[in-house]
Amino acid sequence: MRPLIIGVAGGSGSGKTTVARRVAEALDGAKVAFLDMDAYYRDHHALTHDELRLLNWDHPDAFDLDLLAAHLGRLADGHGIEKPVYDFVRHRRAPESQRIEPADVIVIDGILLLVEERIRARLDIKVFVDTDADIRLIRRIRRDMARRGRPLEEILDQYLTTVQPMHLQFVEPSKRYADLIIPRGGENAVAIDLLLAAINRRLAGARA
Repeated sequence: MRPLIIGVAGGSGSGKTTVARRVAEALDGAKVAFLDMDAYYRDHHALTHDELRLLNWDHPDAFDLDLLAAHLGRLADGHGIEKPVYDFVRHRRAPESQRIEPADVIVIDGILLLVEERIRARLDIKVFVDTDADIRLIRRIRRDMARRGRPLEEILDQYLTTVQPMHLQFVEPSKRYADLIIPRGGENAVAIDLLLAAINRRLAGARA
């Protein structure tokens, strides 16, 4: 059976990862693999740490979309992959990779997941998590300070110079490609239940 590939997009801090995880955890009886688009940031190993901090990480060019498309293709064909691991503290791709085995359902999340046509073409169900900008910013500040060791001033500067402009230019317009838009992210239990029902119908039809 060809795996069902579900893409969950949305702005930084929208709650898309929470939605993706809850979907993956709720699919009892199905083997689920989880991918994060953030793992596919390009590896600028020749740049210094200060130079890396100045890059626009919210533009489509920041991602290795060729590798991501190739990996989705291999998973769709029933093969495993070696997913990159990205170190957000060092702004570099880690030397080790993570083995992702073939699965019944592939769930992938990312801010720009619906922007690139090659990636969209691999997604059987496209979801956009729509959350207010102030909530997204607060979540981003908390995450980057707690898990990535970044000072508040740097977080706000990055938000104003790249995150917000790229959201308006790329992320927000991409929701027109979504099959389902989920307001309020992981807190929207009704929308997640609807998504799970659609997934289970697809899986049942594929098994019939």
